[in-house]
Amino acid sequence: MKSAKFATLAAMAAWLMAATPLPAHHSFGAEFDLDKPITLHGTAVKWEMINPHCYITLDVKNDDGSVTRWSIEMGAPSSLCRNGWRKDSVKPGDDLTISGYRARDGSNTIFGSQARLADGRRVLGGAPRSAPADQPQGSPAPEKQPNQ
Repeated sequence: MKSAKFATLAAMAAWLMAATPLPAHHSFGAEFDLDKPITLHGTAVKWEMINPHCYITLDVKNDDGSVTRWSIEMGAPSSLCRNGWRKDSVKPGDDLTISGYRARDGSNTIFGSQARLADGRRVLGGAPRSAPADQPQGSPAPEKQPNQ
């Protein structure tokens, strides 16, 4: 009788462990550096609203006239939709300004925390857990609005 109870408990424990989601996502801090903020102004080449992250490819004109291609990683599509993004928010040729944080590996990659779109709207890109540039550290977070 005891072995049957043990087997049942062991099976239930194994089932619960298998059903528990495991954190399989990379760390923001492992890839991007909060001490290296950057703002890019350029022309959209590509907009990908795909899981697990959205991406913008941006051509930025340098002071010498050359162009550098940047990759901007952003939050998940569901998060961006809640922040006002849509599949048609960015079109090739759009003029964009994106603020974020540089990649630690020195590549032309940033995590985009805020963007000014071609239509003038400012939208969040899935910022890391820090105060936005226009909100001083220590100030209270804005109140959440109820769903309408």
